[in-house]
Formats: sequence, C-alpha cells, structure tokens
Amino acid sequence: MAKLNFTRDEIMADHDYAQPQVEAGYRLHGGFDSSGAYISPRTRNRWPAVEAWQAELKKRGHDIIDATTRLLKRGPYPTVDQQKFLLGKGFGETLWNSLTTTGIIEARGGMLAQAVAPDFQNIIVEDISNTCLGHLNKGLLAAHGYDEAGQKDKGIGGHDDMWFAVRDALFGKNAYPIPEVPASIGRPETGRRIPQVPAEYEGWILMLMNVLMIEVRAESFFSFCQSIMRDPTNFTDRRTAADHAADLVERIRTDEAIHVAYLATATSELRSFTIKCEDGSTVSGAKLIDPVWNQMIEWHAVTQADFSKAQSRDAIIARLTAKPNGPALAAAFDSLEFQQAAE
Repeated sequence: MAKLNFTRDEIMADHDYAQPQVEAGYRLHGGFDSSGAYISPRTRNRWPAVEAWQAELKKRGHDIIDATTRLLKRGPYPTVDQQKFLLGKGFGETLWNSLTTTGIIEARGGMLAQAVAPDFQNIIVEDISNTCLGHLNKGLLAAHGYDEAGQKDKGIGGHDDMWFAVRDALFGKNAYPIPEVPASIGRPETGRRIPQVPAEYEGWILMLMNVLMIEVRAESFFSFCQSIMRDPTNFTDRRTAADHAADLVERIRTDEAIHVAYLATATSELRSFTIKCEDGSTVSGAKLIDPVWNQMIEWHAVTQADFSKAQSRDAIIARLTAKPNGPALAAAFDSLEFQQAAE
C-alpha cells in the first residue's frame, strides 16, 4: 500500500543534488543530478505524496478536477506574433515589464511559507489525516512559498530570482524602469460565496482556488515565453543567452507542476467529502465547491484576461504612437492580432 501520511520533514526533503543551480550570480533552489538533468526542490517525497493522494481519491470514485490551460478562454496578450513585432521594432519594454512583474509577484508567494491554514477536519465528516488537505500545514504550503520566493536567509533564490535571471539574460538588469505592479492578480472577494461554513474556511478555499488558477494562467505564460525566446529571429545578438533563458523558464515550469498538482488535489478532495455546515447540517462538498470553482475559472479565464489585455494594449499603443510613425506602427501591431485570430 502506498504511503499516505508524511511528516513535514519528509514533504520538505530535497533530492541529493550533484550540483546546485546558480544563474546570473543568483544562487537558486533545486539542482542537477549526475547526468546534468534538473531536479525541482523539495520533490523527493512531495511528488510521490501527491500522486498517492490522487490515486486514493480515484479509488473512492472521484476525479481530479481539470486544472490545465484548457480552462483558459483567451490566449496570451500580446500574442506571440505581436511580441515578435515589438521586439523587431526595438520595443522590448513590454516583455521586460512582464518578466519583472512576474518575478515580483512570485516573491509575494513567499507568504505561503508562513501561512497556517485552519484545520479542515473541523468542517469535514470524513477523516482527512491521509489526504492532501491534511498536509497543508505539514509542508505543502511552506514548500510552495519557498519555491516561489526562495529562502533568502540561506542565500537561496526561488522563482522570483529565476525570472529576474531570465530577464537579465535577455535585456540586462536595468534596461527599463521597474513597472508598477498590481497589488493582487487574484479574484477580489466582495461578499460571502460559501456562507454555509465559517468565513475563515471560506477564505482559505477561495485562496487555494485563486492560486490554482494563477498557476494555470502561468502555464500559458511559460509557453508564450519559450516561443519568443527560442525563435531564432528574436534576440539575434543574444541567441545563446535567449536559448538559455528558455531553459530557465522550463525549469520554473517543471517546479510549478507540483503546485498545480497539489492544489487540484486539495480542491478535488473538498468536492469528494461531506461538509459540516454552521447550522449543524451536512452537504456534499461538490455542491458547495463546483459553483464557486466555475466562477473562479470564469473570472481568471475571461474577466481578468480581458481587463489585463485592455491595460496592456493601452500601454503598448501609447509607446508606439509616441514615435513619428506611431499610427502606422499601432495599426500594424493590432492587425497581427486579428490576423492570428483568423488563422
């Protein structure tokens, strides 16, 4: 029988690396095996644990929710063709801003390392000690936080510094001013969505779903970045650096897969259990979770995507139209989106 209960130390355990990861002067998490293959941090037992919990959930007759880019209704903006156009015309600021913003937002994810979730056993009828939900405070949240922001007290960077290393390889550290970064990229909450449970539990359920959808959107960004960086017609004066930057993005992508996996597992487990309501009644988890999860998908996949696109387009068009041939540049830029959509 697969092991289902883990200590915090087991969840946080690293593989034995043959070589640490060091990039652009940053000492980073994870490392390489003797063959040079990259291994994500804290995954010696984390992946086996999540896979075991998923298998147990399926044994009970429940599926893992879809948490792939199939959920997204919009593609990246600017599109790959539009970003290529901007780079070709000397407008690297859009991509530089995106990479910088991503690094800054990843650093904020470090708060998960200190976060303490409420004991979900208090609102669930079934025993959760051998589940993903039962291990949130036994290393899953902490490992996620360290993945994102590193352990700066130990001189180890996480995804924040990895994104900055990618940016620096492509453009240089101070190529443009630091952009204004939104206070949050998660779905704002304006009222109770799961009033049947205490507000603290509702807040955590929504936060886990929010972070999961942010991770799904990140997967789309990984593909976008790698397409741009591996195109031989981009960064022609920095081809080796650009190819290596794409490799760094692939390492981040590898790291992030465990985040999607455990968050999807925890959400799926919530659906599978019987939830205790504050009025003393019980209800199927799916009845509570599914409507809220669908709303979360819609907000990230459509509402936020459209809002972000509008903001990005305004900034890009402003840069283009500031040039003497600005109107023509702006028209050419916009036409690439319509052209790609028609193909």
